[in-house]
Amino acid sequence: MMSLVSLDSQDTMPLIEQIVKGIQQQVDARVLRTGARLPSIRKFAEVHSISRFTVVQAYDRLVASGYLESRKGSGFFVTKPLSADPPIAEHSAQLERAVDVLWLLHQSFQNTAHFASPGCGWLPSEWRDDASLQKAIRTVSRHNDYTSGGYGNIYGYVPLRQDLQKRLAELGIVTNLQNILTTHGVTQGIDLVGRYLIQAGDNVLVDDPGYYSLFGHLKLLGAKLVGVPRTLDGVDTQAMETLIQLHRPKIFITNTVLHNPTGTSLSQANAHRVLQLAEKYDLLIIEDDVYGDFSPPSVSRLATLDHLNRVIYLSSFSKTITTSVRVGFLAARADIVQALGDLKLLTSLTTSETNERVIHQVLIDGYYRKHLEKLRARVQNAREKAMRQLEKAGLEIFAETEHGLFIWAKLPDCHDAAKIASIATKRGIMLAPGNVFRPHQEPSPWLRFNAAYCDNPAIFQFLAEFNDISG
Repeated sequence: MMSLVSLDSQDTMPLIEQIVKGIQQQVDARVLRTGARLPSIRKFAEVHSISRFTVVQAYDRLVASGYLESRKGSGFFVTKPLSADPPIAEHSAQLERAVDVLWLLHQSFQNTAHFASPGCGWLPSEWRDDASLQKAIRTVSRHNDYTSGGYGNIYGYVPLRQDLQKRLAELGIVTNLQNILTTHGVTQGIDLVGRYLIQAGDNVLVDDPGYYSLFGHLKLLGAKLVGVPRTLDGVDTQAMETLIQLHRPKIFITNTVLHNPTGTSLSQANAHRVLQLAEKYDLLIIEDDVYGDFSPPSVSRLATLDHLNRVIYLSSFSKTITTSVRVGFLAARADIVQALGDLKLLTSLTTSETNERVIHQVLIDGYYRKHLEKLRARVQNAREKAMRQLEKAGLEIFAETEHGLFIWAKLPDCHDAAKIASIATKRGIMLAPGNVFRPHQEPSPWLRFNAAYCDNPAIFQFLAEFNDISG
């Protein structure tokens, strides 16, 4: 099979951009005509000796810009671009490899001992309560009824689900055990809900900006992402209604409390309006509350106001207890939980009862509430210091809220934070540029900072120097 495009690994232009531009040029010149089938991702990667992930990203950009369409079970086909205007991919393709979503994921999971990492998304290991976790593990291992050889309950360890029932009640979310399903973190919860509700070609509302890993997962399911802008109070409900009328989505996936990346939370008025739109347009809402434990419980949740009628609620202990013992859960109507339980059984059998017993033990030992109080205070203190330092370096902060890990900020004269992030990597600083938090990686002037990792003066020195040069 001949190469579809010419790729040069020595070229300064990233491979993804080379693929995108090469195919766009062939479509525009009618070398590739409407309806032509492209090689599969595997075949393209083999012929060009490149990573499948590179091909996935290139094909995704071509689908987003209207040059290709994905047909479930058949592959990728050339389609006529929607307009003669420069597609989004023309702008986002200007990015360096250093700011691609997969790059950010890889860098986040690698050993960053020699990097300042304000762009990562979790707590420093020394901020966790390892002593309580280790005590819980020892206690579980000594229980007479414990065996490490069983699969456990399909819906999750019953005592833990009873704990979750009480915790949800504290948020005003009334449930019984039939409303709760444990998961392998929020990521598996999103995967189960996506498999259950989304078919290839479906339009799905998401936060813009929002969580980049979610966007990648939805694209793998074949969803078409429609970004809903965020405001200081939460969702831009006027824009949301317009987008619903235009795209007729079935679901909206949103991060409501201490939003990643802006750090904002929905006001109660905003939450009520979102639920009114859901009722009016028959919309299901997936509420991701993974950072909720960093916030006071008084903050509005959609699931509290909705009583799990149209809302599927997701959360996890991965951010506050440990990322290695991944225990999450979802709460929804009993019929939805039953269907998701069947899907969980088909795709992963059960979740780890050992992990769930450990989390249950942490909760009943009584240390978790004290740990959360200390953690909130520590994050709040780090946040205040980081905001002052960012402002001193010349950055504008989107929302000066009290709680949560994330600070959304930008330099006044910068229009594309990807350029800043690319330069920062050469200085040993891993930043998270705003474009990776947009559904189709459109250029953005914003950067996400994790307050817990903003203790290195080199970060602010670099930003101040960059601001002086650009200004």
